[in-house]
Amino acid sequence: MTPTPKKPTNWGRTSKTVSFWILVILIPVAFLSYNGGRETQAPEIDYTAYRQQLDAGNILGVIFQPENVVAGQFRQPVRVNNREARKFLVRLPQGLTPAETDRLQNRGVRISSQEARFSGISFLITILPYVLLIGFWVFLFRQMQSGGNKAFSFGKSKAKLLSGDTPKITFADVAGADEAKVELQEIIEFLKDPQKFTKLGGRLPKGALLVGPPGTGKTLLAKAVAGEAGRPFFSMSGSDFVEMFVGVGASRVRDLFEQGKAHAPCIIFIDEIDAVGRHRGSGMGGGHDEREQTLNQLLVEMDGFESNDGVILIAATNRPDVLDPALLRPGRFDRQIVVDLPDLRGREGILKVHLRNKPQSDDVSVTSLARGTPGMAGADLANLVNEGALLAARKNHDKIYMSDLEEAKDRVMLGAERKSLVMKDDERRLTAFHEAGHAVCAMMVKGNDPLHKVTIVPRGRALGIAFTLPEDDRVSVTREQLEARLVMAYGGRAAEEIVFGHNRVTTGAASDIQQATGIARRYVTQWGLSDTIGPILVGDNEQELFLGREMQSRREVSEQTAQLVDAEVKRVVMEAHARAVAVLTENRPLLDIVAAQLLDRETLTRDDIILLKDGKPLGPRPLPDGLPFTPTPTAIVPPSPRPIIPPLLGGPEIAPA
Repeated sequence: MTPTPKKPTNWGRTSKTVSFWILVILIPVAFLSYNGGRETQAPEIDYTAYRQQLDAGNILGVIFQPENVVAGQFRQPVRVNNREARKFLVRLPQGLTPAETDRLQNRGVRISSQEARFSGISFLITILPYVLLIGFWVFLFRQMQSGGNKAFSFGKSKAKLLSGDTPKITFADVAGADEAKVELQEIIEFLKDPQKFTKLGGRLPKGALLVGPPGTGKTLLAKAVAGEAGRPFFSMSGSDFVEMFVGVGASRVRDLFEQGKAHAPCIIFIDEIDAVGRHRGSGMGGGHDEREQTLNQLLVEMDGFESNDGVILIAATNRPDVLDPALLRPGRFDRQIVVDLPDLRGREGILKVHLRNKPQSDDVSVTSLARGTPGMAGADLANLVNEGALLAARKNHDKIYMSDLEEAKDRVMLGAERKSLVMKDDERRLTAFHEAGHAVCAMMVKGNDPLHKVTIVPRGRALGIAFTLPEDDRVSVTREQLEARLVMAYGGRAAEEIVFGHNRVTTGAASDIQQATGIARRYVTQWGLSDTIGPILVGDNEQELFLGREMQSRREVSEQTAQLVDAEVKRVVMEAHARAVAVLTENRPLLDIVAAQLLDRETLTRDDIILLKDGKPLGPRPLPDGLPFTPTPTAIVPPSPRPIIPPLLGGPEIAPA
């Protein structure tokens, strides 16, 4: 039988606490004893003053002590060293001679002597301050060395070794990254049975780099590897290497791999490796800085003169573009495992993982929820399920219903509702027409994603939202879809101009204009969709500069080309705006009825707008208490014939009715 492990005691922590309080108590006691002893000790006088007081008959008695010291007492107090004293100490130059004894007897002084003996208390009082000072420094050093401080062991690695009592995460807890799981499973097989692969001439991989956007589960995959491998697993963050002291990072890298070799075969995981593995030469202060020394040591440890067999390094980053090429070459990171955003099947698996231990209603459709969350990472889906559970608890539900998850989805994707914000009637009517303009353009222009929901309930920083969702996962976007997206973006501004006139156009379209201008500029400069500019890249990269690399290689754009790009971006934007005005002018009755229903219901779905477009009445609206409500009859506007709107740059046509 395996012996039951003993529970760790708190003796070490208790002893430190007791030692601390002993020091706190003894230091003041020693200080007071030392100073108090000095204050009560008899003052020492010189031999001349002693003879004067003796000749004056002011000495009552004396005690002869070793080393020719005489302790005496005055008959009347004498001022010595600016204070009154009744006792004194004097050192006789020639010791106790017969003449000195006769002189004392003639003056009527009582004479006695004291034998030399060792006084332990006096000795302790004398040396106690020094003992306490030395003990305090020893205690301080031990405190600095213990626990997580390690103030005098800067070069020691901060890697944490996962112990057996750590809750294990396995591959069953990870979904949506099947290809990455296969790659990592092979590394685990290497650790468990190396002979299976080495007998055919294969070698153990040195490292695996997990690359992907934030929230896709890179760290979770590393935890699953730790749970599946059954081997020692060291985890460390990239920011733990470099600190304020020179040489600390390189020393910690050496210590980390020494610990790894002592526990080989093992796995070392470094999260956010871009903190230490950035491209060398990117610093403004030259190439010999502390971070580069750490990177150099990491390169040597991974594949240098000495081999580290049995030590596999797994790292994670969402910025592979800034990593040093020497770090990414085969022999160091043999595999780069892409952990991308999950597809439809992956989102279903992730939602099932997060819902499996939660009570849920029978109406919960994981497939429907996964279809409505394209582009969401694993962390977003986990947050969605958690928000659904919190909403269900807030409503006192005994389980999670589909309505809770749908409301949580809107909360995560669109923002929380700001029901406390009270708008004036004019602002509310203007917002309704603005969002109705987006919705009508989304419905009537071919190439747009299906409209999901339009609402004038303020969410986040927006006063209203018209939201579209793609039917399937999309890898690339066509020219038709981009131009339709531009038309929808300007639908709100166009509706304001048509209904209220140019003088009452508001600033509510600021985010729409920003989004449309960004799409139009990339349309012209990066995607090569402009016939005037052609399929060329204008400007290397408009992303954030990476100092030390892009500053030297960045190409300038000529003034003529820049003017041409600006003119082409403006043309694309203005044509999209003109097309939005034409679409809404043609469908003005639908725009009015959608805005009226938004003012009445505040939120409309795609099915509601399809009914309005077809001239059909809307169904009953549920009240907050769940009772059905039948609205007053609304005038049905029959669809009017629509002229053909010329496409933008050969782009989308108007969707047929």
